[in-house]
Amino acid sequence: MKTTESSSLYDSLETKSTLELLQEINAEDQKVALAVQKEISNIEVFVDEAFKRFKEGGRLFYIGAGTSGRLGVVDASEIPPTFGMPHERVIGIIAGGDSAIRKAVEFAEDNPKQAWIDLQVHQIEKGDILVGIAASGTTPYVIGGIEDARKNGVLTACITNNANSPLSKSCEYPMEIVVGPEYVTGSTRMKSGTAQKLVLNMISTSLMIKYGRIKGNKMVDMQLSNNKLVERGSRYISEALNISMEEAAVLLEKHGSVRAAINAKP
Repeated sequence: MKTTESSSLYDSLETKSTLELLQEINAEDQKVALAVQKEISNIEVFVDEAFKRFKEGGRLFYIGAGTSGRLGVVDASEIPPTFGMPHERVIGIIAGGDSAIRKAVEFAEDNPKQAWIDLQVHQIEKGDILVGIAASGTTPYVIGGIEDARKNGVLTACITNNANSPLSKSCEYPMEIVVGPEYVTGSTRMKSGTAQKLVLNMISTSLMIKYGRIKGNKMVDMQLSNNKLVERGSRYISEALNISMEEAAVLLEKHGSVRAAINAKP
C-alpha cells in the first residue's frame, strides 16, 4: 500500500475535542520539515541542474492535479511580484485548466496525454525544466507529461510523497518526501501538501537567489504593487543607503525599483 493511503495513526476523530484535534494535527505537521530535511541532497542536485538551464533562458514548469497542481500554480504566480521576473519564466499548469484551481474537474488527472497538450500551449522545448507534482506518484496526467517532456529533451523532476513510485521512475531527478500517514487517512492536502509547498519554496527561492534577484537578504526586484510594498521598498533603501525614509521614498518613486534606487545613489 502507498504510504499516502495508509491508515492514520489516530482514530475516532469525531469523538475528540477541538484541542485534541489541533494538538494531534500539529504533532503530525512537525514531522514534515524533518522529512524534507532527509531529501535535501536530492533537492540540491536538481536545483543545480535546473539552474544551468534557467540561467541560459530555460523556463521552469510545474504540472500537477488537485492540491498538487494548485500548489504549483501558487508558487509560479508568486515569482513575478516577489522577484520581478517575467510571468513566462515560471509557469504552473493544473489538470483541468485554470478553472480547476477553484473547483475540482472530474477525472482531469486520468488522461496521460493531456499534460503534454497543455504544455504545448506554452511551446515547451528542449532547454526548459519540468517538475511533476503528485503526492501519490501515480497520477496519469503528471506521469504522462513527464515522460513526454523527457522524450523531447526537457529536464524532468518530480515531488512526490511515496517512495519508489512510477512518477519517480519516469523522471531524472525524483524528490521523495515521505511524511507518513495523513491525520485524516488519505487526505494528502495535509502533510503531503505542506511538504510539497516547502520543497517548491526551496526550489524557486534558491533559483531566484542564484539568478541574482536578491541583494543581501532583500527582495530588491519586487513589484511595487501596493502601499505595503512601497513602504517595504523604501525601508530597504533607507537601510542600504543610511538615509531617511522620506529620502528613500523619493528615490524609489524616481527610479521605480529598489535595486535601481540603491545603484543610482552616489
